[in-house]
Amino acid sequence: MTDNSKIILGANQYGKAEVRLVKITRDTDRHEIEDLNVTSQLRGDFAAAHLTGDNGHVVPTDTQKNTVYALAREGVGSPEGFLLRLGAHFTSSFDWVDGGRWEAESYSWDRIQAHGAPHEHSFVRNGREVRTAVVIKDGAQTHIFGGLRELTVLKSTASGFVGYPKDQYTTLPEVTDRILATDVAARWRYNTADVDFNKAYDDVAGLLLEGFTENYSHALQQTLFDMGKKVLEAHSEIDEIKFSMPNKHHFLVDLSPFGLDNPNEVFFAADRPYGLIEAAVVREDASDAGRAWEGMAGFC
Repeated sequence: MTDNSKIILGANQYGKAEVRLVKITRDTDRHEIEDLNVTSQLRGDFAAAHLTGDNGHVVPTDTQKNTVYALAREGVGSPEGFLLRLGAHFTSSFDWVDGGRWEAESYSWDRIQAHGAPHEHSFVRNGREVRTAVVIKDGAQTHIFGGLRELTVLKSTASGFVGYPKDQYTTLPEVTDRILATDVAARWRYNTADVDFNKAYDDVAGLLLEGFTENYSHALQQTLFDMGKKVLEAHSEIDEIKFSMPNKHHFLVDLSPFGLDNPNEVFFAADRPYGLIEAAVVREDASDAGRAWEGMAGFC
């Protein structure tokens, strides 16, 4: 028989997930658009709600949603800055809320080109990567993460894969000239809040792309490390960066049944299964992340 006296409540959090927010700034004829998907999760003294059904400390998730919209009235700015404001609001407004996790995805819009000029109030959704941000407050500690996902990149040469161990189940041939393609998902941890987050994001995204192009790639692992190293060398305000990168395989099609050659030009792009490469690139003297990474889905 189970001794129920030894069953206790473990770690917990709650909030409102995926609050869709579009903010139009229209103080001039040239409008600006900010498009976010925001999640708010509170941590603190919520034991009574779980154990006895006492909701005295439960800030409604609907209230959290409304707070996102109310704070957006004052402007959004960077996703990281907006999440810092949300965290400061909840931890200062309710004594029993001592931390939380606030996350945002940010979607980019470009101005439509009309009659040779960017339109002042018409936009087209940018189909590139999704920007991400997370702020975690844990008592006196605040952790700030920038990031991105769905950054699809490919280079058509300067990549190979040789020298790997082979056994009775190995069928993969060695190759010195192949397509290298991946969808980059990355998160990086700032060591300070004194950052122009929008400027830093643009620069980091550019450095990741540059790092992907540079050097001959002997494996996606090597390219991943080159990309992370390039970011840390340029940004002292970032202590570590984590990657999750699938290897988007491209297989050469055999055209010989049709009497045709294939000089490394026609490929089958396979969507699954795929190699999945994940790693962190970290400063040797990085600040302590504590438990900040625990709330991240997957590797990063």
